Amino acid sequence: MTVLVTGGRGAIARAVTAGLIAAGQDVRVASREPSALPSAVAYDPADPSPALRDISQVFLYSSPSAAPAFVAAAEAAGVKQVVLLSSLSSLGGPEDPHAKTEQVITDASYATTRLQPGAFMSNAKYWAHQVRATGQIRLPYLEAEEAPIHEEDIADAAVRVLLDGPGNGHDGRGYPMTGPESMTRRHQIGLVTEVTGVPIEAVDLTPEQARAELQMRDEGQRETLLAYWASRVGTPATIEPGVELLTGRTGRTFATWLTDNPGLFN
Repeated sequence: MTVLVTGGRGAIARAVTAGLIAAGQDVRVASREPSALPSAVAYDPADPSPALRDISQVFLYSSPSAAPAFVAAAEAAGVKQVVLLSSLSSLGGPEDPHAKTEQVITDASYATTRLQPGAFMSNAKYWAHQVRATGQIRLPYLEAEEAPIHEEDIADAAVRVLLDGPGNGHDGRGYPMTGPESMTRRHQIGLVTEVTGVPIEAVDLTPEQARAELQMRDEGQRETLLAYWASRVGTPATIEPGVELLTGRTGRTFATWLTDNPGLFN
């Protein structure tokens, strides 16, 4: 049985690939830019049929627009199981893009499991340039709470489901998952200094300052983010059990993530 891992250049996909290979599985890595990965095959979301040839299981990144083509190609190829990387935001209602993708991907004859992680610890990588350039991290709503998750924990959960295979209790299920601790972003910044030794000034932007400094082409998305962060102030994040349910252990901490990514802020 061969497993197709899509989005092959991403950190989660790379970790899924490594975990499957370590377990002795036959893996085919796919990417929209296969030249960036020596062993990858081309993946065209509009026509994924060539990448799906002779594939039995898939670790899938998708979107509402690409999902119908994937379902048609997977059904034609005889795929038996799909593990979809979705998002915790999919639980917010049917209009969420991740929820729309789930609706399409799960309406098929293959077994489907949805992994629904919240914020990624790797989002902290976007702070690194600010730190190196100015010694600051400038964000609105520094007291907003979240429970970010290590990408390796998402990958370990995906590997477990794929190794168990279809018909082993994961079919049709969604697994909400977070990191093990709710923390403010101010606390996260403090941990960066504690672990790396790099002094950082945390600057709490007003919403107006954030609108001026957050360069996003989609103003609606920016306003959604600001509203979400505002709603998280003073509200501890719910710790979701997906990592523990699928791996049998507690998820990795943010301090561990920082140790796993040395030199990022130096």
